[in-house]
Amino acid sequence: MRKVILSVVAAVALASPALAADLKMITKAPPPPSSPWDFAFGSALMSDYMWRGISQSEHRPSVAAYFEPRYNFADWLQGYVGFSGESVDFPNRAAAEIDFYGGLRPTFGKFAVDIGAWYYYYPGGQCFNAAVADCQGNGIPVPQNLPNGNVIKNNVSFWEVYGKGTYTVSDAFSFGGSVYYSPSVSNSGAWGTYVAGTAKYIFPSTPLPWGLGAFVSADVGYWWFGTSDSFYGIVSPIGFYPNGIPYKAFANWDAVFALTRGVWTADFRYYQSNLNKGDCNAFTSDQNASGSAPTPINGLFGPASRLCGATFVVKFSADLTLANLTPMSK
Repeated sequence: MRKVILSVVAAVALASPALAADLKMITKAPPPPSSPWDFAFGSALMSDYMWRGISQSEHRPSVAAYFEPRYNFADWLQGYVGFSGESVDFPNRAAAEIDFYGGLRPTFGKFAVDIGAWYYYYPGGQCFNAAVADCQGNGIPVPQNLPNGNVIKNNVSFWEVYGKGTYTVSDAFSFGGSVYYSPSVSNSGAWGTYVAGTAKYIFPSTPLPWGLGAFVSADVGYWWFGTSDSFYGIVSPIGFYPNGIPYKAFANWDAVFALTRGVWTADFRYYQSNLNKGDCNAFTSDQNASGSAPTPINGLFGPASRLCGATFVVKFSADLTLANLTPMSK
């Protein structure tokens, strides 16, 4: 009997290491699978809100913020929706710009594609046009123009569809292009097609102090338009467009030098466009346009807008994702 007991004890002792290892493998929880969900968010403070070569804030400072949930269907395909907000200074006194957007981002090796739609919403606008009976301005039930004679709709919200492509040549250099289309830019009745190209170079980080990164980039774009509806029609000695004005197509470009550290970016950018001050006024209905800039679509006595000229903008921004929020392992 004593031999039997000793044999059992010895067997258990010999088996214990393997048994303990098996139990450890069974009872230890496996690492959770990585979630297909992600989101990005950020904010910015800028000296001017420039968009396609035109100031949206009357060359005054603007703030912006965005939030973008993302879902990775596969390693090569991401879906996303998002919204953003920017402060603006529009002639119809809209309270702000609020954007809603969404789309898909497939990736094929070094080539990334982005296809989606964007809605630009400008709430709180007022209508100014003395020739339109139900157009009221400044809360007074009498139709009127802006003080400089310009007219603007209360609703300038509109949507676009877009497609973008970016090719990453190396960790340092990438380039790409994009196309946008709207059936009614700024709810004007005029269709618009915008085509743009971009290139970016990221400097090596080793020579820069304080953990800073740096990059340079450049963008160039061209915007074509159809004809507006009769709300913006004009009849003058140099232009007869009672049913709407054919907006002038124009090119714009910008160049930037930026410093980065972590999620922070300081962006120093120069903007320019070839849209003259008269045609710029016809397109923007700038409430602060003054002087005279006669063109066929701006009229003989139409004022000159400075919204489309050369502009230097400083922008500070922060952009985060879930990865930025995850504590780094020691």
